[in-house]
Amino acid sequence: MNAKYIFVSGGVASSLGKGIISASLAKLLHARGLRVTIQKFDPYINVDPGTLNPYEHGECYVTDDGAETDLDLGHYERFLGVHTSKANNVTTGKIYHTVISKEREGAYLGKTVQIVPHITDEIKRRMLLLGKSGKYDIVITEIGGTVGDMESQPFVEAVRQLQWELPEEDCVTIHLTLVPYLSAAKELKTKPTQHSVQMLQQAGVQPDIIVCRTEHKLTSEIRRKVALFCNVKPGHVIESIDAPSIYQVPLNMKEEKLDWLVLEHFGMTDLPEPNLDNWNAFLRKLMNPKHKVDIALVGKYVELQDAYKSILESFVHAGAANECKVQVHSIHSEFLDESNVVSQLGSMDAVLVAPGFGERGLEGKIVAIRYAREHNVPFFGICLGMQMCVVEFARDVLGLRNAVSTEVNPSTDTPVIDLMEDQKSTTIKGGTMRLGAYDCKIEKGTLAYRIYGRETISERHRHRYEFNNDYLGAVESAGMKASGRNPETGLVEIVELPSHPFFIGVQFHPELKSTPECPQPIFVAFVKAAMEYRERKGKDNK
Repeated sequence: MNAKYIFVSGGVASSLGKGIISASLAKLLHARGLRVTIQKFDPYINVDPGTLNPYEHGECYVTDDGAETDLDLGHYERFLGVHTSKANNVTTGKIYHTVISKEREGAYLGKTVQIVPHITDEIKRRMLLLGKSGKYDIVITEIGGTVGDMESQPFVEAVRQLQWELPEEDCVTIHLTLVPYLSAAKELKTKPTQHSVQMLQQAGVQPDIIVCRTEHKLTSEIRRKVALFCNVKPGHVIESIDAPSIYQVPLNMKEEKLDWLVLEHFGMTDLPEPNLDNWNAFLRKLMNPKHKVDIALVGKYVELQDAYKSILESFVHAGAANECKVQVHSIHSEFLDESNVVSQLGSMDAVLVAPGFGERGLEGKIVAIRYAREHNVPFFGICLGMQMCVVEFARDVLGLRNAVSTEVNPSTDTPVIDLMEDQKSTTIKGGTMRLGAYDCKIEKGTLAYRIYGRETISERHRHRYEFNNDYLGAVESAGMKASGRNPETGLVEIVELPSHPFFIGVQFHPELKSTPECPQPIFVAFVKAAMEYRERKGKDNK
């Protein structure tokens, strides 16, 4: 069977949820037994989001094979439970980089290189690449941005050409748009959707299905109106109403028969109904928690929720696993110090110190770590959070008052955190960090081993600096345990304090592998530790 292709575009406004709709449709098709993957085509000229500030782009998601990608790939993996790769995220920068490199090599035989056909041909090649691999039955392609954006035009043109080139039964185009509710008029308005679809049609693309994002239910009259003026079949106007959780959206799309309409177009209606038993079990726990905890997320990008998207979603998954509602309190590390740490963290049941880069906010993170360590509050540090817990321990327990990372002070005489050896000759910033999945060997009898239940794990990385093993002996003698290390390089991956009820720092990013149906073990254990701390605290206060 030839691979089938689904293209998802958006109009009217950004952030309508193309990624969630794409992931929800993928979930439903995957639950019917199909091999499904999703890819994101982003219109920005950066080669990848690796060098972008989180305020610009939100979280940079990292795949097993070391790609720095759009955060929507996190949604794809969380919904599908299938790993993505470098091939799943394509940017305008990558397209132009490839075409220009070919031109320099003489691949175009002296012809004038143009957007059409050379740029669009490269876009099409990448759109079909995963489908031609033989690994997938369905390839869903999400087009970033909105229809009408100058940057998105080559992608829309590529979809137009593929609609013409591919057999009709192998290609479906879905357009996500907004049907706003005007409170003054007390009615839903379809005109923005009509204009959005007309703009798509002017570019030569006719949507097969229109998904309408809305705050209020669509009446049958509104659906007919959208279908009539947008030239789609009456039953092909889908309602995407606001949901209490993004994980409810696949069920809403199933109710709207989105997957059925796609399969009908593909001539694949003989497939079984989606098996969503595990998904429904997760949702039942998520919606009916028996417990509650307050957890502080200490970081320096807290103004933008998407900067820590995978961490927040991991708390959702771990909370459901513990039948617990996790209330995450974002605390800006730049404004945290000894004068306000008690007021900021005193009511918290656990403290997570988030990853990041640069000097800003580091001392606030160290203050938070010291508070958690000295007051036996459950602590979890990720990447830079792990590095700062080593710095705090070196300063306040070992007495190395000048202990710091060379990221902050390259000439320090106490570099407990230092630039990795293979990074010292690197001058190019993009795509050169330690990226992707690496093995970690865990020592038996440790907290980390109790959490994972096995000796060898694989987790994803994104960093340049590491624990300086010159200080390992001193640190361990003082009571901090290096419980997990890379078996090939000796890189310290996990540190913990055996004398503390729950204190763990990891160099990797465990949040990148958490899914609703397979929550990340450290997050599950961390939430459980927060519940136990809250219970102890309640008993102490009686």
